[in-house]
Amino acid sequence: MLPEVLGFLQPQSGQTFIDCTVGGGGHALEIVKRILPDGRLVGIDRDEEALRAAAQYLGPYSENVILEKGNFADLEAIAGRLDIQTVDGVLFDLGVSSRQLESAERGFSFRYDAPLDMRMDTAQAVTARELVNSLSERQLAELIWKFGEERWAKRIAKFIIDRRARRPIRMTSELVEVILAAIPAAARTETIHPATRTFQALRIAVNRELESLQAGLDAAVRLLAQSGRVCVLSYHSLEDRIVKETFARHAGRCMCPSALPVCVCGAERIIKVLTKRPVVPSEDEVRANPRARSARLRAAEKI
Repeated sequence: MLPEVLGFLQPQSGQTFIDCTVGGGGHALEIVKRILPDGRLVGIDRDEEALRAAAQYLGPYSENVILEKGNFADLEAIAGRLDIQTVDGVLFDLGVSSRQLESAERGFSFRYDAPLDMRMDTAQAVTARELVNSLSERQLAELIWKFGEERWAKRIAKFIIDRRARRPIRMTSELVEVILAAIPAAARTETIHPATRTFQALRIAVNRELESLQAGLDAAVRLLAQSGRVCVLSYHSLEDRIVKETFARHAGRCMCPSALPVCVCGAERIIKVLTKRPVVPSEDEVRANPRARSARLRAAEKI
């Protein structure tokens, strides 16, 4: 959805942008071309492999690009280290990248047999293997339901516990085998693999993605200069709900339960939402890139 992203961000010469999930540098390249000759783009990523790829891809524009390893939850601290007070635009392209999915050894995909890892930052301690083999049955069920919205979460958790009692679950193929055993054949669909939701849940938990997203969005809104814009590409309902509700709160809509006598959520009208409904990819883009089918784009502007 590159044209849509650029249409909302409207990068201009001399401006400063932050790409909070720079990945291989695809979005960043098109932004930096438009902020030349003296604009700045800061690219953030937790994944060192992604940063190396971005450094190579953005090499011709290295004088205008700063690449930082970090979590966008720490966006304000990163900007502070770089002496950046305000920015003209912030982009979040959420979830796991194609590069990460295709790196079999990273353990993100159930299509490859690999160690259960799923860390975006390989320096962190917690892996998917640790969660699968250490959490209680109840904790596993809650995790798989909360982050994967998997209706068979309790049954999958029970099967995991039974399997690991015999031997630890170390590989992606072993976890897939457990999931297939747990979900009745009649309940499976042809549209998504039975392991999709459980793998998503584990990945989100390992990387604390939703907590990071909430913190990063709030920080982005604070960093925006007047008329600056924030643009978010999300890929599942949990992410999109956080983006929608965060934008609504910063647009002045109270998100507190109706029973509360006063607002405690901090609602304040400091942005205007540019997307009444999320923008979805065109049919042509989905045909060219099937992974884009679940993308949802929301944007807002600082007032």
